Amino acid sequence: MRVLVTGGTGFVGSNLVRELLKGGHELVISGDRSEQVPQGFSGLCIEGDLAAIDWTKAGKLDAIFHQAANNDTTSLDSAAMMRANVEASLALFAYAVETGCKKIVYASSTAIYGDAPAPYREDQELHPLNPYAESKRILEERAAEFVREHPRMTIMGLRYCNVYGPGESHKGKRASMIYQLAQQMKNGNPRIFKNGEQKRDYIYVKDVVRANLLALAAGKSGVVNCGSGSATTFNDLVTHLNAALGTNRVPEYIDNPYVGRYQDYTECDMSLAKKEIGFVPAFDIKRGIADYFASGSLV
Repeated sequence: MRVLVTGGTGFVGSNLVRELLKGGHELVISGDRSEQVPQGFSGLCIEGDLAAIDWTKAGKLDAIFHQAANNDTTSLDSAAMMRANVEASLALFAYAVETGCKKIVYASSTAIYGDAPAPYREDQELHPLNPYAESKRILEERAAEFVREHPRMTIMGLRYCNVYGPGESHKGKRASMIYQLAQQMKNGNPRIFKNGEQKRDYIYVKDVVRANLLALAAGKSGVVNCGSGSATTFNDLVTHLNAALGTNRVPEYIDNPYVGRYQDYTECDMSLAKKEIGFVPAFDIKRGIADYFASGSLV
């Protein structure tokens, strides 16, 4: 297949590119070479602002994995979020129609659930707490509309939930809590929000890559959760990292500056993902952190 991976120099995108290369696919990516060019990739990389990319440079495609987004959950710039996450996505979908590409898998986010009760089910009411989450909610609505208008296409959204793993180090403050805490714990105690009992569903990037491939193969439209199906507190996360790193750090608690637009508890019900695309997570938090550490990318 000839495949476009948007955000192919980013975290999830670069991991996906490496897996697709193993399958012998012809790849085109979009992104920024200052992030990372996946090892083994020597094809076309379309660079530029996501909201202004000329998708015709990609040529004819058989499938698209749309990973690129403005994913700064602390940004309050709604207009910028809409341009990058909704308008750019719809332009890409339109290009797919024009060139005969009928299969798209795109990244959504469990941020759209906001402070709705967990475990999250795809059919429950959404309550996004920030512009990023709102842009993903709108994208899902527009994607559903697009499929109704173009019934020969399949467009599947994956609601990512706190992805972590090799390839995220360039993300800075947007890297996972697992990566950020590990960096702190190399030299001292980690700082977490009071009282460390916030719970997160962390999914390992290898599972996310597999979910994308299964979603494409399923040939269905819709949206499903993409998490591990189990939540871990920040306090327990420090314990797991101590075990992997061989340290004995204790948390230092700080005030949460994002009260009112911060998710205290995320966890995914993964039953629909299993039914619709056959995805069952393979990595629990302990196995994921151990594999991450073994990769040499965690510290």
